[in-house]
Amino acid sequence: MDLKTLLDEKVAVYNQPFFIEKDPIAVPHLFTRKQDIEIAGFLAATIAWGNRKSIVSNGLRLMQLMDCEPHDFVMHFSEQEAARLEGFVHRTFNFTDLLTFLYALRNIYRRYGGLEQVFFQGTKAGGSLREGIIHFREVFFETDHLERTRKHVSNPAEGSAAKRLNMFLRWMIRRDETGVDFGLWKLFNPSQLFCPLDVHSATQARRLGLLLRKQNDWKAVEELTANLRLLDPLDPVKYDFALFGMGVFEK
Repeated sequence: MDLKTLLDEKVAVYNQPFFIEKDPIAVPHLFTRKQDIEIAGFLAATIAWGNRKSIVSNGLRLMQLMDCEPHDFVMHFSEQEAARLEGFVHRTFNFTDLLTFLYALRNIYRRYGGLEQVFFQGTKAGGSLREGIIHFREVFFETDHLERTRKHVSNPAEGSAAKRLNMFLRWMIRRDETGVDFGLWKLFNPSQLFCPLDVHSATQARRLGLLLRKQNDWKAVEELTANLRLLDPLDPVKYDFALFGMGVFEK
């Protein structure tokens, strides 16, 4: 109970609007339409590794290159319009990867009705969001792509912690009274989410005895999330704010 009290207090501190400005979630917060939020969020989450300031800056620049209409751009861009993106790069994610992502997203919205439907299809046979992520990845790479681009979409089936995808799913699914997470996807419940696991949250989780596994892999994600569900079965991933905040803001 002492641990739950501590973490609940930290959630109350960090799950607040001030969190948005310097976090990648600032990028989808530019928009109000569901499809724009989804696409902006997915692209921002994709490049969410490294320096947070650089992530937000590059995410906002990408939205400007897409005329601040990401869904319309994805659905209708021509080769000439795509050429303006040619200089975009974030670490190892380059123009070739970005173009592949845009065509994959176009395919998903045209053939499958959007991102929410694709993730949901992977869970319909009684699977968890792990299976939803795996199914999404299979659908995503239906379009032509280079092998190098596959590394930018994590695969839990190969043991990846899939931190960026779990973060994106938190943004879309978790219902947040303070206005940070969007809660747009009604086909899921927040109880289904897995905690995004990065070096900051993993370090704090181990210090608090919530995670014993040494590797930051999918098994660690499952272990941590199972323990967070003991603290709050309905909204376990709210504790991502506590773990991340303690690690980043409190060092």
